[in-house]
Amino acid sequence: MTQLNTSVIFLRRETIVNKAELITSMAEKSGLTKKDIEKALKSFIDSVEETLEQGDKVQLVGFGTFEVRERGERKGRNPRTMEEIAIPASKVPVFKPGKEFKEKVNK
Repeated sequence: MTQLNTSVIFLRRETIVNKAELITSMAEKSGLTKKDIEKALKSFIDSVEETLEQGDKVQLVGFGTFEVRERGERKGRNPRTMEEIAIPASKVPVFKPGKEFKEKVNK
């Protein structure tokens, strides 16, 4: 009987930080309460959404830019029927990281 190799090799470790963990981290670093941080984060998200809805950009120098891009109409295929379909044009929010942010991530 042969033995199976049960060792696992992790090529990439990925951790996802959820909103609650982000709030906790921000509170610890700033010395503010979690409740205050939660309000600030909600206000930030709301402000970015409202700005993008108006068609404007949010640029945070060193961090990055939030903006809306237009996606043109394109052709796709229904995977179930293989029928060609038209995918309508749409607007999509995008984040483009700034130079300093990219450098920190690539250390």
